[in-house]
Amino acid sequence: MGHLNLDSQNRKIMTKTIKLIAIDVDGTLLNNEHQLTERTEKALRAALEKDIRVILATGKTRRSVEALLAQLNLTDPGIYVQGLTTYAGDGALLTQQVLSPVIVRQVLTFAEDRGFTVALYSGARILARKRNPQIDALTIPFHEPPAEEVGPLQNVLSAVAVNKVVALGDARRVKSLRWQLSMQLNGTVRLMQAGVPEMVEVLPPGGSKGAALKTLLNELSIPAENVLAIGDAENDIELLKLAGIGVAMGNASPVVKAAADYVTASNDEDGAAQAIERFVLADEQTEAVENNVTNPAATTSPESGEA
Repeated sequence: MGHLNLDSQNRKIMTKTIKLIAIDVDGTLLNNEHQLTERTEKALRAALEKDIRVILATGKTRRSVEALLAQLNLTDPGIYVQGLTTYAGDGALLTQQVLSPVIVRQVLTFAEDRGFTVALYSGARILARKRNPQIDALTIPFHEPPAEEVGPLQNVLSAVAVNKVVALGDARRVKSLRWQLSMQLNGTVRLMQAGVPEMVEVLPPGGSKGAALKTLLNELSIPAENVLAIGDAENDIELLKLAGIGVAMGNASPVVKAAADYVTASNDEDGAAQAIERFVLADEQTEAVENNVTNPAATTSPESGEA
């Protein structure tokens, strides 16, 4: 990636009129204490006062962010479970994608036979054979609903629609499992690791936050070029690429930063607020704030070695 003149790129990008913000939650909207900071809340409220639509786009269930939706009084649709479900502002299910029971059964057998802990996501529910520290680490810190202990997961497949399967274990073994599943399932699913090396997610093919956002934009009659998207993880890449302005967090991995138009500060440095202030509230902000959001093409990444 070559060097770009940041100032000229700024003038070009600032001509875009932002009508909608699509923002990831953990690692982006919230800091590492899973808190919404005062500055980020203020920036979002200022955007809402300008009639900018705000859509949360998270890999988690809607139930996990209900308190956040209420705190911000968000009434727009939302993207949940990696884009596999979308809900209206009033909580009504709009769309969902599910895995076939045959695929789920195959993944369960393959993962459980190798000693991995497995959870199923079904709408607003999380199902597990039984709760254990790995399952609790998946749910409690992220304000997810408690996992329901249902016994052998194979026995519930005829009664529930499964949006995604999550396998949990040692990071090294999970990396190997992801590769093995990719060989075993041969393109019939999408495999994802959303910034958590101890977890691999099995999704329907084509399911992503970006695909869900595209559907919602069609319903809302908002062009993608009028969207500001902000995220930090692998599951945000399609979102960032679709949007007119895609901003990666400073805590994002090099591959996510490379997919973005700009890189902001980390989630512990109000990076999301800085992006909103710059690209949505620019007429109300100082030049000092603007200078903290950079174009990744104009900086050298020590991890990637690219300019």
